[in-house]
Amino acid sequence: MRNLAILFLSLLLISACSTTPTTTSEVASEEVAFEYPNIIFIMADDLGYGDLGCYGQSEIQTPNIDELAAQGIRFTQFYAGSTVCAPSRAVLMTGQHTGRTHVRGNAGGNIDRQALRDEDVTVAEILKGAGYQTALVGKWGLGEINQEGHPLQQGFDSFYGYLNQKHAHNYYPEFLWNNRDSVFLENIVQRTNKKYGSFVGGYATKKITYSHDLFVSKALTFLEQERNQPFFLYLALTIPHANNEAGKKGMEVPDYGIYADRDWPETQKGTAAMISRMDKDVGRLMETLKAKDIDENTLIIFTSDNGPHREGGNDPDYFDSNGPLQGIKRAMHEGGIRVPFIARWPAHTPAGITSDHIGYFGDMMATFAELAKTDYPENTQSISIVPTLLGQSENQRRHNYLYWEFYEQGSRQAIRMGNWKSIREPMLTGDIQLFNLESDISEANDVASQNPEVVEDIIRIMDEAHKPSPNWVVKQ
Repeated sequence: MRNLAILFLSLLLISACSTTPTTTSEVASEEVAFEYPNIIFIMADDLGYGDLGCYGQSEIQTPNIDELAAQGIRFTQFYAGSTVCAPSRAVLMTGQHTGRTHVRGNAGGNIDRQALRDEDVTVAEILKGAGYQTALVGKWGLGEINQEGHPLQQGFDSFYGYLNQKHAHNYYPEFLWNNRDSVFLENIVQRTNKKYGSFVGGYATKKITYSHDLFVSKALTFLEQERNQPFFLYLALTIPHANNEAGKKGMEVPDYGIYADRDWPETQKGTAAMISRMDKDVGRLMETLKAKDIDENTLIIFTSDNGPHREGGNDPDYFDSNGPLQGIKRAMHEGGIRVPFIARWPAHTPAGITSDHIGYFGDMMATFAELAKTDYPENTQSISIVPTLLGQSENQRRHNYLYWEFYEQGSRQAIRMGNWKSIREPMLTGDIQLFNLESDISEANDVASQNPEVVEDIIRIMDEAHKPSPNWVVKQ
């Protein structure tokens, strides 16, 4: 049935340069010539806009990621799919914003609300249908072992890591998933009463095997394979997320490395060490691509799923993790949703370029489809950024607006429309806050009262973008 459904859906697909009316633009993309590139999408977990040297960080050392930016394009106005994990990843996979996705939040114990359905079409399915070998390593969070949302049912040929977000809190887990099989490790975990769906949380009392290191090893093994087809590697790292079951000692890392002797709180040493450990491993990935002589035609994208966190004892203000932005994870201010986004494709992307193009995770659907020279579903809010990747910004199509909605903490909506940024709390009924990001990047001055016509447009767009879902109801 799955194959028949996909075959039927393919008859309804539109070209990769098309969008729904919510994403129309005035400038069309030109036809360009390129080989089918390998695609590596590296996503950190809760890494802030200001946590990397190339985005202004001065204390935490990230030389390899900084070099990635120096060799490619550093985006300054790119956005995550949401302000928390699961919906952000759902937007990435489906090309639909959170007013349309099935997964619109972290759903607590209701695992059905947080799982993709058979009818959802993912970027992995699109690429697999175009002849790509697809692999997921790391954290999934969009479907468990017996659900339609399991990665092997959503277009991935292989999967290694965590299915469940609560499971992913622990860097020293009792087991990890290898496709559909659980692989037990040497760690010993103390169970807690914190339950998430079918999984009970816990913290390690015997710490031997660090899950991040296993993910990197698995990714390197994948890259070293001999193959006669392009590949898509989705490397969903958990660094620098906290282990929320470990209380104020949640920034788990084997050692503090170069930060061991710093006069910093232990949690901040852990945060810095986690980020630098990830940076070192990005360097290892780059070296492997060069050794395999596939570096030139491999597009690498590095980003984060949302803004920085205040969990596990971490203080996001200590390293100024959100840079010039206001807000952190769970906020609809820029610090919660604007993320580092770096793209490097040596044979095609110009080096050392900074782009102010306004895009978001949902654009990966159209982008990857264009790179694979295939089609994608028409019910998306996705625009290809291939022109920008090729240094042809004059041909780049642009969104009329970007949209987010969030159901925790009383609920809220947000819109980015040109230089305007608007937040409504609570959803649907709250007052509109309006900011001009061109002159007020920190969103300090609400100018809604001075711009009633803009506010009127914002309300109309918010109401248009939000499609009610029985699984996601605003509590009045």
